[in-house]
Amino acid sequence: MRKRYCIGFSIAVFVFVFFLGVGYQLSYQYVMDRQEEDAVTTKGMAQKNEGYYLKELNGYVAVYFSDQETLYELTEISLKDLPEEVQEEVRNGKFVETMRELYGFLENYSS
Repeated sequence: MRKRYCIGFSIAVFVFVFFLGVGYQLSYQYVMDRQEEDAVTTKGMAQKNEGYYLKELNGYVAVYFSDQETLYELTEISLKDLPEEVQEEVRNGKFVETMRELYGFLENYSS
């Protein structure tokens, strides 16, 4: 008789743990689906970055967004410390397409 109770108790624990695991998986999947929906909504509203422009501002290199009016970052790179060719490009508004290129330029010419 004791063996039957032991087997019944073991089966009950197994069923309980099984349903607990299934419930956890379902709730986890529900949360992940909601986060994915939120991410899709956010991505849909985001605007594509169209690049940056390096221009002169008070003798220093300034980084502007693609509209060439909104300042992104003012650097401490003096225009006179740059090579002549690069100075001319910056005065004319040097276009940089990606953030990787932008920070590559800034790292190369910062002291």
